[in-house]
Amino acid sequence: MLSDLNSRIKGIGKEILDTWGDFDPAELKQRAKELEIETGDPDFWNDKDRAEKKLLELKKVKNKYEPWEALVQEVEDIQELYSLAVEEEDESLEEEILSGLSSIEEKFASLNTIELLSEETDPMSAFVTIHSGAGGTEACDWASMLYRMYSRWVERKGYKMTILDLVEAEGGIKSVSFQVDGDMAHGFLKGEGGIHRLVRISPFDSNARRHTSFASVYVSPVIDDTIEVDIRPEDIRVDTYRASGAGGQHVNKTSSAIRITHYETNIVVQCQNERSQLKNKELAMKVLKSRLYEYYRQKQEEERAKTAAEKKDIGWGSQIRSYVFHPYTMVKDLRTRHETGNIQNVMDGDLDPFIEAYLHHLWADNEK
Repeated sequence: MLSDLNSRIKGIGKEILDTWGDFDPAELKQRAKELEIETGDPDFWNDKDRAEKKLLELKKVKNKYEPWEALVQEVEDIQELYSLAVEEEDESLEEEILSGLSSIEEKFASLNTIELLSEETDPMSAFVTIHSGAGGTEACDWASMLYRMYSRWVERKGYKMTILDLVEAEGGIKSVSFQVDGDMAHGFLKGEGGIHRLVRISPFDSNARRHTSFASVYVSPVIDDTIEVDIRPEDIRVDTYRASGAGGQHVNKTSSAIRITHYETNIVVQCQNERSQLKNKELAMKVLKSRLYEYYRQKQEEERAKTAAEKKDIGWGSQIRSYVFHPYTMVKDLRTRHETGNIQNVMDGDLDPFIEAYLHHLWADNEK
């Protein structure tokens, strides 16, 4: 019945307007107007770095209020449609109103999740590294399955993925590092760092026994020039080696791949994606700075959270999620307790419910 929709429309409308009012849209629009005037200056591109930062700020400011502004308009439209349906006693509009309400509620939930991303590095791109655990072929296959899962998630989000380093092994991937570019990429992916556990009947076992495999995922932000990470030449060792995999005769004859080891932290990064040794070194240094930033940030958090027993390091001792293919199907996050039986959807990149659950869990944890 149409009358049953009235309270639902008013309820979601009030929630959205209350949240929208918290943003001070007038101030955001004024800042966007100021930045647009700057971008129109004939000398705007004389300083390319400054110009790019201003454009990035403009994009962030608009992204802050434009989606909410559009959602407020959608609420007004659905209210007008409801009023028309009641006035005309047209029950045929009920389905359209319900569909519009569901869309508004989904967008509202999504925008609320984005508002949880308030850390300095959340808007940045992300470096992701996947390492197979012990277990040979079985573990390497699991690492390749995780890589495919994140690739599908990147496609769903409309982001861009660039492989930085790939070490293949029998049955799959020994390790892979890639960069994910897109709005809030690091904010969304930061909760994926940790140990991912797989339980299944192994396709590599002729006796069809159940196997448990592990892979580690490490996520760090692609930091920009506004964040300084000091790396002295004496703090690192740089090794060159021949790149492996596809690439033609060039990669087989020259030592273009780069491996950098940071002595103090024992962090090792490598890059072989580019044909040029210099470019590989630049990329590897960028990844190292990102890893060091995340390493020292976590150290600071550990100092602040020594008394919190539930806090764990991201490492081989911190299992975050289980993927069970047998004897039943389930994916369960051990931090948030969020779970689903539709494991195929998750492996096809449907990670947003887990990501959103983690962000809400993190926000609640920080509020304690």
